Amino acid sequence: MLAKETGIALKSFQIAQPDDFHLHLRDGSALLRTVADTAQQFARAIIMPNLKPPVTTIEAASEYRERIIQAIPPGLDFTPLMTLYLSNEITQETVQKASKTSFIKGIKWYPKGATTHSEAGVQDIQAFFPILAEMEKCDMPLLIHGEVTNVDCDIFEREKIFIDQTLIPLTRHFPALKIVLEHISTEEAVNFIESASSFVAATITPHHLLLNRNDLFVGGLRPHHYCLPILKHRHHQTRLIKAATSGNPKFFAGTDSAPHLQKLKESACGCAGIYSAVNAIEIYAEIFESVGALQELEPFVSHFGALFYGLPVNKKLLTLSKTRWTVPSTLAFEQEHIIPLKAGEQLQWKASLKQEPL
Repeated sequence: MLAKETGIALKSFQIAQPDDFHLHLRDGSALLRTVADTAQQFARAIIMPNLKPPVTTIEAASEYRERIIQAIPPGLDFTPLMTLYLSNEITQETVQKASKTSFIKGIKWYPKGATTHSEAGVQDIQAFFPILAEMEKCDMPLLIHGEVTNVDCDIFEREKIFIDQTLIPLTRHFPALKIVLEHISTEEAVNFIESASSFVAATITPHHLLLNRNDLFVGGLRPHHYCLPILKHRHHQTRLIKAATSGNPKFFAGTDSAPHLQKLKESACGCAGIYSAVNAIEIYAEIFESVGALQELEPFVSHFGALFYGLPVNKKLLTLSKTRWTVPSTLAFEQEHIIPLKAGEQLQWKASLKQEPL
């Protein structure tokens, strides 16, 4: 654990091994890259179900989990925590059975058309109120990509409008339903989370802390900074940093790391998604240090998410050393390449696993 500021520059410190509470691993041969990168830093991760076809049954989640486990490199420990994709295939019985498993930790709601592989998403959430009522009863969290998908809506306003029109009424209708608003990107989302009940929390990504909408366009169009929710104005970024470093347990780490081939990101209609599994903790550390809040890093990445999901804090340690290193410009991926966040740039912290328990 990091002591309070002493006026002496830190050269290294240790934290309980972090968890990633929002992660895209993809499937098949992609797992060899994504699982290895994730397991170098994170002990556990909430795995998103937006495959093709989506993960809508307990059996499919179990089979996907086994494929992930098979991809864990020798010498590393990693526990995938699975989710189901909210769709017409989810029944009240599915919720009951899922809540009794040890590995399914939530059901993900993608508004139809909101992001990658959301074509099977839910358009009218009221049609699923019986499912949500069963989730509330079974203490099964609802994980939400919180944006409206109306094409006439300003893309920079989609999260705010979703909160006002859908999420606030939803929390009133289901006051004891556990909800995680994923990858929040606006001041309005922070304000909502802070004012909501203890049943409502949010994940914050490294890229929404690191970047704002200027970073999409300065010096030319930057396709590898394109994500959904889209990057917002600097004042939203500042508010997110304040929330993440505040010590408020309602905010915790979820990278939303999502690999897309370089050629698809740089195409005429580029994919939304940023790959940070390889360096997320170092980026979080640099941001927290920049505002004098390194002492709040461990709670944010290692404690608060576990607390919300009813999990124990990890016993292994992650060491962060003040070591300047350069992020690779490209990473091999399925016989091609992906571009990681901060590709070719230097970071000031380097993470490494320590095998002794706390």
